[in-house]
Amino acid sequence: MPDRIPIRLGEYESAQLGFDQLTARDVDHLHTLQARGCLSLVPERTGWRIKADATVGVLVLDRIRLVISPKFAIPGEQLMSWLAYALGTPVPATARRWATGPDGYADLIAAALLDACERLLREGLRRDYVRRRSVEPVLRGRLDIVAQATRRYGQLDQLHVRTFDREADIWDNRVLGSALRAALGMASSPDLARALHGIGGAFPQAPTPAAALRALDRTRYTRLNARYRPAHAWARLLLRGGGVTDLLSDHGATAEGLLLAMPALWEAVVRRLGTEAVGPYGGHAVPGESGVGITVRGDLGNVSAFRPDLVLSLPGQDAAHPTLLPVDAKYKRYDRLGVSAADVHQLLTYGSGYGSGNAASAVIIHPRPGGHAHRTLHVGGPQGRLGVIHVLGVDTHALPQEATGWIGSVLG
Repeated sequence: MPDRIPIRLGEYESAQLGFDQLTARDVDHLHTLQARGCLSLVPERTGWRIKADATVGVLVLDRIRLVISPKFAIPGEQLMSWLAYALGTPVPATARRWATGPDGYADLIAAALLDACERLLREGLRRDYVRRRSVEPVLRGRLDIVAQATRRYGQLDQLHVRTFDREADIWDNRVLGSALRAALGMASSPDLARALHGIGGAFPQAPTPAAALRALDRTRYTRLNARYRPAHAWARLLLRGGGVTDLLSDHGATAEGLLLAMPALWEAVVRRLGTEAVGPYGGHAVPGESGVGITVRGDLGNVSAFRPDLVLSLPGQDAAHPTLLPVDAKYKRYDRLGVSAADVHQLLTYGSGYGSGNAASAVIIHPRPGGHAHRTLHVGGPQGRLGVIHVLGVDTHALPQEATGWIGSVLG
């Protein structure tokens, strides 16, 4: 197959494609992604009009390679830093500028996985005891008497044995082998592809990518495998095509590539920013499972409940009754536009539900390229004050760790 034609656009930008540039399978893939809000595909008189939503990454189709770079909030040279921050992993050495490679995001994630796997190899792969059944010329482990009697009929030239040896062929390593194989198919750099191919043989593979994902979802980290956490985070991105548990939903898109929904990334960033920002001031994040949130009863259908992205508990005048502050992440241009009426209504509901009396308040945190910003909305009615909404713009040109101190000084 000839080389795929690169098509580059940014968030919310569109491009014109000819009818001959998309196969029927491509159109089906794109319509699947359109149904999930990743992009839109509209037929026109002379071809197709494809438009990106708040999604960035790489999509490999039969005849084109679609590269969607971040334009609105997080600049390309900082995307990997913010992504690593949201995942709670160290920033990889591959966190270079987006524009330095023709396919930026996919190669960056593959290189981040490669870097983490090389570090694990240098330290030595984790081994654990694995049960095996095999046929050996000499006795190793325990003799399987039933198998020996029913399959060899008492002959002793070959022995059916059961062993219990420490091996590297365990799930912690298998998921990385599967991810390295997936990365090899997406990498556009020949040097990166060679490095991935070279290291791939050192890791066992899971039977299928789906089996590797199920194993990742079941993984619990202890002191024995804690050093695998960064590598597993990048592996999960590659195997899900951009989706991460607790960051993005795995929608099962079958097109090859890596697509990252920026609103979901921003929500993950805000949850970590808020949690770390209020810690030095005696506050903490309220676990999501600690309450039912705001409930709606009496309507048609089942009882519904909804919660803000983050609820912070801050010390109040009464130590027994801390102040609850709802925080919502908004991936919107609130550095240029006023807060929408729908968001004002939503935040007032959160403030009333988690606050008390006239102390109802809530927080919006939005991305703002080029400096932090804070403004306060005072919402009132005929009977007086209804609540206060703090609108915080976080500078995404800076490193995410720099924003925690600023947010803490505003909310603490």
